[in-house]
Amino acid sequence: MATTGVDSEITKSDKYSILLPTYNERENLPIIIWLIIKYLDGSGIDFEVIIIDDGSPDGTLEVAKQLQNLYGSNKIVLRPREKKLGLGTAYIHGIKHATGNFIIIMDADLSHHPKFIPEFIELQKENDYDIVTGTRYINGGGVYGWDFKRKLISRGANFLTQMLLRPGVSDLTGSFRLYKKDVLLKLVESCVSKGYVFQMEMIIRARQLNYTIGEVPITFVDRVYGESKLGGTEIIQFAKALLYLFATT
Repeated sequence: MATTGVDSEITKSDKYSILLPTYNERENLPIIIWLIIKYLDGSGIDFEVIIIDDGSPDGTLEVAKQLQNLYGSNKIVLRPREKKLGLGTAYIHGIKHATGNFIIIMDADLSHHPKFIPEFIELQKENDYDIVTGTRYINGGGVYGWDFKRKLISRGANFLTQMLLRPGVSDLTGSFRLYKKDVLLKLVESCVSKGYVFQMEMIIRARQLNYTIGEVPITFVDRVYGESKLGGTEIIQFAKALLYLFATT
């Protein structure tokens, strides 16, 4: 955890905009927001949460409005879109409205615990990293709630990526990260992938552009409510994108 000295330095000079793309997350959203408030308010961190809902039919946006009323519009910023337009464009949309000089991206399905965010911030401060990424695959990291098949797919994808692309980062398909704002914007603009493989390409492009990357071990928990969005189509997309990146980087 960050020390008191680091906390006071953060409060004075830095603000963290948390981008939370959502689609059918009405059950999870109140819990993840409560956890973010709990762990970041207590650490003296200046932050805002930007909820980017892509036209969820389950009423996610209505829940987000209630949360904004509860916590205030300075903490909860709503920037919805009419329909699903992809993760990359969601980040660009969020960045345009972000007032922080750092951007944190995470999932809204409770798979990423906000308790790790102060550790991301501390590591970034200590080393002036351009990116800090959460990893499931080094000491202290792990996965809970996945069946053997899902673990095998994740491990296999990570192994193939490490072997072919040699990125120097232990977990490429994770999506819990802290970026310097200008770095994230540059990376999003340079990426061509969609969906599941987008996060992987972000790290590969970061290495190409010589950005520095730090890693924090995290425990990843499978979503509590709703269905996983990983299926056969995403696996095929991953394989195609891996071959594309291997051929072009």
